[in-house]
Amino acid sequence: MQLQTCIVLLFFYLLKTFGKVDSIMISDMNQRKIPLLLNISLLAVLVMRGIRSEMFPELHYYLLGGLLSSGLAFVMLFFKTKTSIHMLGMGALTFFVVGLAIATDYDLHYTIATLFVITGFVASSRLAMKAHSLYELFFGYIIGIVPQIILYKYWL
Repeated sequence: MQLQTCIVLLFFYLLKTFGKVDSIMISDMNQRKIPLLLNISLLAVLVMRGIRSEMFPELHYYLLGGLLSSGLAFVMLFFKTKTSIHMLGMGALTFFVVGLAIATDYDLHYTIATLFVITGFVASSRLAMKAHSLYELFFGYIIGIVPQIILYKYWL
């Protein structure tokens, strides 16, 4: 099992033990705040101390975009707006790969097309599970995309 999976499971177990979340499907907006803050904290440490822009600029700015996206999702909770973190992640990953294709001139068309199909599967599953509305899925996807596109100018 990978280290990051263990860390996520450990945090979830601690939050569940202390009554901060009631299930893995966190539907209450107030319960989403602490896990998002933990995500923001871990990404901040990784961006500032781990993956430096001098070593791996692409990865650094991808993670920085993820940090900004998570921060936006957290702020939206204070406006009583729930966003899909799954779609946020899919949008960020897809447009990071688009940026990689532009930066490296590699033919990543099939990879990008596959990511769009997987994004559709993720969105469909979230709707089928009644975990999110269409608006929440769309808003999460946009929040994932926008920081990635804004940060293109720093690493492309």
